[in-house]
Amino acid sequence: MARDYYEVLGVNKQSSADEIKKAYRNLARKFHPDVNKEAGSADKFKELNEAYQVLSDPQKRSQYDYFGQAGGPQGAGGFGGGFEGFDFGGGAGNFGDLGDLFEMFFNGRQGATRQHGGPQRGEDLRLDLRITLVEAAKGVEKELEVPHYVACTTCKGSGAKPGTTPVKCATCQGAGQVKKTQRTVLGSFAQIVTCPTCHGSGSSNASPCPTCHGNGREKKKHTVKVKVPAGIDSGYRLRVAGAGNAGTKGGSPGDLYVFIEVQPHPLFNRDGANLYYRTEITFLQAILGDELKVPTIDGEATLKVPPGTQPNTNFRLKEKGLPQLQGKGKGDLYVLVEVKIPTKLSKGQEELLRQYKNA
Repeated sequence: MARDYYEVLGVNKQSSADEIKKAYRNLARKFHPDVNKEAGSADKFKELNEAYQVLSDPQKRSQYDYFGQAGGPQGAGGFGGGFEGFDFGGGAGNFGDLGDLFEMFFNGRQGATRQHGGPQRGEDLRLDLRITLVEAAKGVEKELEVPHYVACTTCKGSGAKPGTTPVKCATCQGAGQVKKTQRTVLGSFAQIVTCPTCHGSGSSNASPCPTCHGNGREKKKHTVKVKVPAGIDSGYRLRVAGAGNAGTKGGSPGDLYVFIEVQPHPLFNRDGANLYYRTEITFLQAILGDELKVPTIDGEATLKVPPGTQPNTNFRLKEKGLPQLQGKGKGDLYVLVEVKIPTKLSKGQEELLRQYKNA
């Protein structure tokens, strides 16, 4: 059974919000895993956060005081669990001015492990491609013109003017990172951040390249061939490896992601690999039966309408749909037959129908 939250923070039910906050800060400073390396400190810190998350919220505290838990008689499902539900990068949930501290502990630690000054992979790119339903059915190869960054042709990606070489950054001494000390409610903490002078490269150009202005990359257009497989549908994406932006300092290029959108067809509706088509027949064709020519994605096909066909009958033409994208075979074509009733009849037609009625 979980310990009493007031007991965890060392306060009582009569304690004010400021007293609870002060107690939490003192204990958090003592048991934070980056400060206290003793066994069990991480569990204790998690327990403190869980208690403070409830007792610092007036509504949750009221529910806890009444029911003995933060979620009423059904349990505290949404209110327990340490850090769950917090956004450490934005505002640290209910921790108020502790937000910067948690951002430093979690985001800062991650940033400190990144490689600086060495090769950096290029960015991925996205391109939206619209194709027709026929192209989606048969597959197609498209040539796409993509603007992207490539290694500068003048400086070969160094960022320095030809004939000169980059020099070690005076701020970080080539490390690409500097130590930043930050004062918080829990004391002073050192954080490793990207060098503000060289932006992590570890070097600076006294004479930057006139073409790329020291960036090491320039923007150009290139043509990419993309093979769109048969049966593809809207929402799929295709990856073209290495067709993104060039990396820096010899880093590998990013990838190009092509997002597919299939345009609506004037005759067919689509559901996966199946197609749907709607047509009209006369009431005589419905009564006597007939053979119809109906369009398919591959051309015309014959549909046999049997005598006595009722209005809004669906006929299935097997494997007249689209190819299965990740399987064998094809979908089907469903033809909805609507019976067209004439609004005007000649006297002869009307007489024949009356004779049929009275027969």
